[in-house]
Amino acid sequence: MRKQEIDYILTRMLDSHGSVSDLNITAGKPFQVESSGQLVGVELDPPVNELTPFQTEVFALNLINGDRRLTETLIREGSCDLAYELPGKSRFRVNIFAQRGKYTAVLRQLATKIPTLEDLGLPSAFGKMAQEKNGIIFVVGSTGSGKSTSLAAVLNEINETQAIHVVTLEDPVEFSHPHKKATFNQREMGNDFDAFSSGLRAALRQAPKVILVGEMRDRETVEIGLSAAETGHLVVSTLHTVDAGQSIDRILGMFSIEEEKQIRIRLAGTVRWIVCQRLLPKIGGGRVPAFDVLGNNMRSREAILNGEQEGKTFYEIQMASHPFGMMTFDDSCIDLYDKGLVSEETAMAYCSRRGVVGRGIDQVKGKRGEATTDIENLEIDSGYGKK
Repeated sequence: MRKQEIDYILTRMLDSHGSVSDLNITAGKPFQVESSGQLVGVELDPPVNELTPFQTEVFALNLINGDRRLTETLIREGSCDLAYELPGKSRFRVNIFAQRGKYTAVLRQLATKIPTLEDLGLPSAFGKMAQEKNGIIFVVGSTGSGKSTSLAAVLNEINETQAIHVVTLEDPVEFSHPHKKATFNQREMGNDFDAFSSGLRAALRQAPKVILVGEMRDRETVEIGLSAAETGHLVVSTLHTVDAGQSIDRILGMFSIEEEKQIRIRLAGTVRWIVCQRLLPKIGGGRVPAFDVLGNNMRSREAILNGEQEGKTFYEIQMASHPFGMMTFDDSCIDLYDKGLVSEETAMAYCSRRGVVGRGIDQVKGKRGEATTDIENLEIDSGYGKK
């Protein structure tokens, strides 16, 4: 299989459906794409009903294109990450991995246009992030929830408004930022540095004002990131957690019990924003983001420092701090339902507290004049208790 054939198949896969986010090449299945959150097969001529292990391996090796480092990593660790470009069409973030002796390739399509905050309709908190001068910002969520896209919009806002040096450490580089007002140096793991921790340590000597770390994967990276935030840098990074409050627990879990108090003190002093994202199925097709936003104020710093207590949980702090740009997933789900973007079932399925969202949806229905219950024909039993 030659590169031209690989490119032809990838082009057909991209054009097969609307809103394609991922391409999936797995043995035992046909070529598949993820469209609006659902995996669907791709029809080719001649048809491929079921890929063989040999075909997926040849496909994977063609994507690696003879790169010795990637080949060694795949054999030694069982998976490898790389970038692949379809000339004039698209760029992909690729993960190739072994499963039961076979190889699978998953290609995430990367946007070629740098998004803006307005394009994505992001909450006001993202605009405030771009104005921060130091500290640490986390954008968290599950894989494929749009974290990198939102961060790209924040960096673009910085690029448009501030004449500063920005260093990014990525695996691989997803959005290629042009030099505008800011100066961008984007480094790719494997080609330009060997690990996030070493790349971040080196970045401290490269005179940046803003450092993007693709992912806080281990304790050492978190420690250096906190040190960078404490010494006047703005550090922006991602984590894989389900909501903003849980991100603190995830970071603390990387350290020993003896170190917990010290790490809490450092986090309380450096964390500026934690934003979690989820993508919800949209009415009429496509997906729409919901957000969980935790900002920096006296109450949130106290909760980070001493842990959550009754009446002082992150959820309650977010609920009470709407004027400062904070929100919960439940607020976001109710707002999306109110705007007619998601169904009631979707809002209830993706929320954090069903009771809160249920009451919010009933209030929206009440404003619209819709029924909030299916119980009808109630009347007073005037004869109850009388002989």
